[in-house]
Amino acid sequence: MLAGLLLAGTVQAQEASTAQPPGLSPAQDAAPAAQGNVTTLGEVRAIKPDEEPLDLYRFRNPVKIEDNRFSRDWREPPSPEQVSMSGGYVMAAIYYGVGKAAQGFNKLTNAPKDIQHAIARPPPAFSVDQQRRALQFCQQQDGCGASSGN
Repeated sequence: MLAGLLLAGTVQAQEASTAQPPGLSPAQDAAPAAQGNVTTLGEVRAIKPDEEPLDLYRFRNPVKIEDNRFSRDWREPPSPEQVSMSGGYVMAAIYYGVGKAAQGFNKLTNAPKDIQHAIARPPPAFSVDQQRRALQFCQQQDGCGASSGN
């Protein structure tokens, strides 16, 4: 019964919106638009706001700290918004699991790590002839600052 009353109310509202006021024909209703009396808005320009509004009372730290080892290695954890934009917590868990599985696979197969540390080569070993020529050159230059004890 309530649904019937609701349906009857919507039908009456539709009939009232399509009914013309008495004394106006459809031709008279369209006459003002044909005469050019249409009100239009002026030009509207959207300007991108500044990234950060100027706050004159905000504290600005005069000390600029350079990056160090800890700041280069530190990564902020993602915010919930960033997590949801990249697929959600379920996808983050899947990516984490795939990464750990890849690490385990590399450990099982003894594959080299993705990041390998640099290994310094030993200093060059001079032959006896090269050492003799270097000593002669230093003597011509009035000493090279190194002791010639060996």
